[in-house]
Amino acid sequence: MYLDQAINEAANRLGNAISKEKKMLITAESCTGGLIGAACTDIAGSSAWFYGGIISYDNKAKENILGVSKETLANVGAVSIETVEQMCIGALQLGGDISVAVSGVAGPAGGSPDKPVGTVIIGCMIRDEKPHVQRFHFDGDRIKVRELTVINALEAVLTLIKNGK
Repeated sequence: MYLDQAINEAANRLGNAISKEKKMLITAESCTGGLIGAACTDIAGSSAWFYGGIISYDNKAKENILGVSKETLANVGAVSIETVEQMCIGALQLGGDISVAVSGVAGPAGGSPDKPVGTVIIGCMIRDEKPHVQRFHFDGDRIKVRELTVINALEAVLTLIKNGK
């Protein structure tokens, strides 16, 4: 319940900030499966600032829709700084002014010693600028990892807008 409220509050703050900038947000989501876009569209009036989103759960979708290179996926995997940077860039080629991208291991299976369950990469980018990407580790079950990813992704975009870079 608390996380639902935190997600809604973050989405509201983001909507207000993006609206003031007269920008549009596009999402590129893997582990969240569209939850960031859902949080945005839960806000009345989001059509003024939410362009849309891509759910690129499978690596082929990351390649074919967002332009993530096969080499990147083969060499460092889907859950990597490099992949999320390319997801941010690829999303903006589809539209919008600001992108947010996420890829991670939500669990309960799929983790490795290098990328245990709860490992998430979050990136965001303003068009014509460099992507800002961070690695996180969230504790909890699949639902909590995904919810924490949504909150942190929304907050990352807010920070990017406030810092103007």
